[in-house]
Amino acid sequence: MCGISGIIGKSSIKQLEKMLATQSHRGPDNTSIWEGEDIKLGHNRLSIIDLSEQANQPFETENYVLVFNGEIYNYIELKEDLKKLFNFKTTSDTEVLLAAYENWGSECLQYLNGMFSFAIWDKKNNSLFAARDRFGVKPFYYCNTEDTFSFASEIKTLFASGIKKEMDKKVWANYFVYGSYGMPNQTFWKNIQQLAGGHYLEYKGGELVVKKWYVFEDEVKKYTEIESFEKVKEKYTELLRSSIKLRFRSDVPVGFNISGGVDSSILLTFVNQLNKGKTDSIEAFTFYANSDKYDELPWVEDMISQTKNPLNKVLISSNDIENLSSNVANYQDEPFGGIPTLAYAKIFSEARGKGTIVLLDGQGMDEQWAGYDYYLNDDQRIVQGINSSPFKANVISKEMLELAEKPIYPTPFDDALLNKQYRDLFYTKIPRALRFNDRVSMGSSTELREPFLDYRLVEYAFAQPREYKIKKNIQKYMLREIVSEQLGDFISYAPKRALQTPQREWLGEELKEFVKTQLDKIKKSEVKTWFNFDELNKEWENYLDGDNESSFHIWQWVSLGLLV
Repeated sequence: MCGISGIIGKSSIKQLEKMLATQSHRGPDNTSIWEGEDIKLGHNRLSIIDLSEQANQPFETENYVLVFNGEIYNYIELKEDLKKLFNFKTTSDTEVLLAAYENWGSECLQYLNGMFSFAIWDKKNNSLFAARDRFGVKPFYYCNTEDTFSFASEIKTLFASGIKKEMDKKVWANYFVYGSYGMPNQTFWKNIQQLAGGHYLEYKGGELVVKKWYVFEDEVKKYTEIESFEKVKEKYTELLRSSIKLRFRSDVPVGFNISGGVDSSILLTFVNQLNKGKTDSIEAFTFYANSDKYDELPWVEDMISQTKNPLNKVLISSNDIENLSSNVANYQDEPFGGIPTLAYAKIFSEARGKGTIVLLDGQGMDEQWAGYDYYLNDDQRIVQGINSSPFKANVISKEMLELAEKPIYPTPFDDALLNKQYRDLFYTKIPRALRFNDRVSMGSSTELREPFLDYRLVEYAFAQPREYKIKKNIQKYMLREIVSEQLGDFISYAPKRALQTPQREWLGEELKEFVKTQLDKIKKSEVKTWFNFDELNKEWENYLDGDNESSFHIWQWVSLGLLV
């Protein structure tokens, strides 16, 4: 897990040095630059696999230079296939990735099981090849002008290179009116795009070409045979074991995040099955807010009592929010998911302090096994557990309302449930969660791994019949059957909830002055013309008076205030 950056075109070393300094939190173990003619590549290294200096980046061979952020989990298997062709000098996945590209070209992407964004400079052809993993776990931002192409792992890094910082009003309008965080190639900033998950780009002689290399819908449609429930359960269980085992490959300590739900119980179970006799050295982390209404700590402690992992309980309080919000907004560069994201940030800080550099997480199960309540009907919402609209378009100015355009997502399947799952995997839920989580983990110089987003798991689960996912309105049915088989029925689970913090209550009570400060910042900033403040003030007063079924609109305003 690292930070990458580069500039093709006329630039100075100082520009790249400033970029690297801006994202130094992504890789505190080494910072290096490679320079060619009108090309500079930089790397911030967080050492995870092969801690030696020989594995530092930029990684250079006779014909290529690589900067790479992420992990190739199956690098050992790939190395076996490639060692007859290459004389490997390190035990790193970095060298295996470059060898794979030298041998297979862009087709190497099909062989990779991992999370990655990387860029490879071809010294002979003076061309750049860059790619992002299937689901976009690792970020890749770029700016393409008439005479310069620059890229980085974070948006602020591009600003540090001298790119003008200007908000994209249309993306912001869609955020306020429809809750959209943009399409997969968009950001909230003008002239800065992101390479979408499952895409690669090629840049040569000022020409940029972007191509889709991972066609998920085609992969899913390869599953033409309906297998028995028991066969699917057996096969999926083995894939789970394989995925988690791969993600324990590390030369630094590995732990995991846990909540009180069925997804965490699966993670907890297989982590400990695969590491028998070592449970006392595998740290578990969870957060709580001293709230009976929201905390999942009782369920977490119930689960962890079966395995005896050391449990680190991280308290999030209203007193933490102001400082945490400022820090996390700086890492995020764009609106983020509220107080749960801040609580998550505290977990990674705690883990880093204890020397646990890699954490596993349970992201991805709801999308592949249809776990959200709106999967049960024709509801097209993307917000869990809210009956009325969580957005307040009435507070937006006429100019911004005219810019707003409801996002339309592809529907590649003949099934409404599959299309909603597809939307959440590639356009809404997963992209935004991955962005939030990457920034808060890297903000503490820690690596987050998502074993449930192994493409083999997602494709296989997604392709299963509806009755394997939802049976008698019981969601994630297959997964619950696997849990029952592995753990028995003695563990209870926290109910499915949209939030795990008292965000709604805190914003209207303990944090109302904090909210007011952000609103005042907006009123004094260049974006004040975006709002009808008479309407906004009414909504804020209504919220303070108890109209707080949803706090999403309040956090939207806070998010903007933190960035202006």
